[in-house]
Amino acid sequence: MRSSARLAALAGVSATAAYVAHAAPVLASNRPLRTHLLPRLAGIGRAGHVALTFDDGPDPASTPAFLTELDRLGWKATFFMLGSMTRRAPGLAKEVVAAGHEVAVHGDEHRYEIARSPWAVADDVHRAFATLAETTGSAPRFSRPPYGVLSTAGLMTARRLALAPVLWTAWGRDWRSDATPESVMVDLARDLRSGGTVLLHDSDCTSAPGSWRATLGALPLLAEQCAAAGLEVGPLADHGIAA
Repeated sequence: MRSSARLAALAGVSATAAYVAHAAPVLASNRPLRTHLLPRLAGIGRAGHVALTFDDGPDPASTPAFLTELDRLGWKATFFMLGSMTRRAPGLAKEVVAAGHEVAVHGDEHRYEIARSPWAVADDVHRAFATLAETTGSAPRFSRPPYGVLSTAGLMTARRLALAPVLWTAWGRDWRSDATPESVMVDLARDLRSGGTVLLHDSDCTSAPGSWRATLGALPLLAEQCAAAGLEVGPLADHGIAA
């Protein structure tokens, strides 16, 4: 093999190895696998408690309605916010915190981490963290990557910022165009458990237009089911997962 061809082959192997290392944590995106092997990452906390989390806000078109409904239910939640959305509605992010809810990092842009370079991922997480901290006046304690797909760069950056990555044990698949309050509750109920973490969305910025209304309508149904099971609902801060 000529030297130029050999160098090209070695470069290809190195690039492949680097990508594999970058994308290795994606295996934790398998929900049943992480629930059994990585309970903290899956969001499994103290018994009798369910952590309620929302992704993709803050959104002036929908987040205020969630704040009103959560206040009616007497619930606090964790809002995994996007830096880009927060910069568009800084006052709303402050309102979320003023209402007693927790703010966490969902990235700056809603893009797959493994489709970006490690440097771009690190910059994205840093930007989101800085935006949320400066806007709300308090440093976030938890993070969740877009689509729940982890990368090595994302994990390392979270560690440097003292962020605990938390995914979920139950989701409502509320981003779909055909989602209804009932379908969201059916999907949640399949995996609703003591000590679990629920994933919903308070914005449709990456979901089907108007899908947030199905999520909002599912909250009273979730309240009924949790009450019947004797489960307390609250933010990750009260869930017994150390940041």
